[in-house]
Amino acid sequence: MLSKEKLDRINQLANKSKEEGLTVKEQAEQKDLREEYLQNVRKSFKNQFKSMTVKDPEGKDVTPKKVRDLQNRNKKH
Repeated sequence: MLSKEKLDRINQLANKSKEEGLTVKEQAEQKDLREEYLQNVRKSFKNQFKSMTVKDPEGKDVTPKKVRDLQNRNKKH
């Protein structure tokens, strides 16, 4: 998870970008922070995805094959 300071900085840069624009250095910083944020979101989503199961109304496991494969690969590591 991203630190509060980094999230605050992302928001500061976004607001500054809207109000007055960013310097080249700030644009690069914003790009790096956004990429780090997206990596964290993807990692979190993937972890949630690994632990999910899907059941039909009768209680039968109908978890998609891709999810089961991902879960099985995770168990081997």
